[in-house]
Amino acid sequence: MKKLITLLLILFISIQCKKITTFKKTSYQGLIAEKAIVVSARKEASKIGLQILKKGGNAFDAMIATEFALAVAYPFAGNLGGGGFMVYRTKNGEIGALDYREKAPLLASKKMYLDKDQNIIKGKSTIGPLAIGVPGTVAGMFEVHKKFGSLPIEDIIQPVIDLAKKGVVVTKKQEKRLASYLPSFKKTNKDSIPFFNVWKENDTIKYQNLAITFETILKNGVEEFYKGETAKKLVKFIQKEGGIITLEDLNKYKAVWREPIVFNYDNLKVISMSPPSSGGICLAQIMNSLEPFDLHNYKHNSTKTIQLITEASRRAYADRSYFLGDPDFVKIPIDTLIDKNYSKKRMESFSFEKATLSSTVSHGNIQIVESNETTHYSIIDQFGNAISATTTLNGGYGSKLYCNELGFFLNNEMDDFSSKPGEPNMFGLIGAEANSIAPEKRMLSSMTPTIIEKNNKLYMSLGTPGGSTIITSVLQTILNVHEFNMGMQQAVDQPRFHHQWLPDVIKMEPNKFDSITKNNLLNLGYNLDETNSPIIGKVNGILVLENKKLEAGADKRGDDEAVGF
Repeated sequence: MKKLITLLLILFISIQCKKITTFKKTSYQGLIAEKAIVVSARKEASKIGLQILKKGGNAFDAMIATEFALAVAYPFAGNLGGGGFMVYRTKNGEIGALDYREKAPLLASKKMYLDKDQNIIKGKSTIGPLAIGVPGTVAGMFEVHKKFGSLPIEDIIQPVIDLAKKGVVVTKKQEKRLASYLPSFKKTNKDSIPFFNVWKENDTIKYQNLAITFETILKNGVEEFYKGETAKKLVKFIQKEGGIITLEDLNKYKAVWREPIVFNYDNLKVISMSPPSSGGICLAQIMNSLEPFDLHNYKHNSTKTIQLITEASRRAYADRSYFLGDPDFVKIPIDTLIDKNYSKKRMESFSFEKATLSSTVSHGNIQIVESNETTHYSIIDQFGNAISATTTLNGGYGSKLYCNELGFFLNNEMDDFSSKPGEPNMFGLIGAEANSIAPEKRMLSSMTPTIIEKNNKLYMSLGTPGGSTIITSVLQTILNVHEFNMGMQQAVDQPRFHHQWLPDVIKMEPNKFDSITKNNLLNLGYNLDETNSPIIGKVNGILVLENKKLEAGADKRGDDEAVGF
């Protein structure tokens, strides 16, 4: 009798486990909306974006409002002093991409962060005035409005001004972030700034100077930020602090419309960001490498699935280090890199029997180091337009340098260049030369705003922060929906892992992967690391369901929230 009970118990547990791993879409869902959804890092920003949609605006109007609202509600990464990328698909199926990435100042030079012995000076490219790239966010938003805006710019920006004056309530996670960065704020800023205060959960931070800056921009347009009094104040502040950005740098800045990276995976058409983001190309390479394998049969986060994604990522990131940079400065073999036959050849050395060593995979020998503190938002409107946008100051609160008079932090985007291009590897190739510093050059990024069509219809809009983990986080979320039959919230909630060629290690969210799988991977020769990656990505996405309704996935790793109607 005891044996029978034990057998029945084992059978019951195995059935329950099977239920968990088959990922039925009905198991649980995120926010469901009939017509439109905005999902971002803070509910205040999402609500302002939705407010614009309810007023009759389109996804592009809502994008501008959400982006600017994030500068108020989420100064950790939302910004006026940074930049980003956007991919779009209109209701008519037209696709495109906008690059409002920061640029190196005219006085920047290839070896500006090296000492006399040609060694990198620690901190020079990450903290303070010399870390700042020429900001692109304001130019980007006005460029979007010029091409696609349907509401007057006053209607879009005024709610952001109101939010800045009213203030934003501090969350528990924000309280912890502000406390951890307080020493850096004090080290970097000579004058007292609002963030010297010890802010607690439920406190309200008001941004009166930022509200004035927005009012001035609203009154005088984009020229105010790049040629007007705001530009002069910004340059005066940066130069007083020891930076090299000039009024000419701001005068010459332009956001650029680009052709997105487009490729197919099964019955999906993937539309992602082109260089100077590496996101689209790397995503294409990895997915092309995976397509010949039956991932859905290997099961979600199984040994074979993790192995395949790791090996495909290893090869794509090796190519990233060598080939990719600003397309206005370097010739990138895009067609070859995203060709399925190229990926097939790259995977010829793969075997399920053992790990491939990164030391045997060319190109370059540069370790990818990129800050994790970006933010992503996705919007699908009631008309069928979709945008996917990722914006950043690079590190958390950027350079930590805060312009009191204007009310915002400045980026430390210069750190995304290769401060010291690599030594020749065993094949004599120099890695990261394509991403070396040059005046007016845009620095390489991993930002991967992505839109997906299924059977020629809008299917997904998604993206994430996470530095070099962005690409693999977006990848795994797409696969969770497509290969493992999850809804968007369920796909976003799953534990994630990451491999980027160098260091040769699989980073895993701690205590989320079963011990059998981890032991299998260790026995195959993989190095695992659960110590330095408590969070891999904060994915925000929207899925078009079969009944035409929309499902949001808002990542609970942050304060992210979706709203819709």
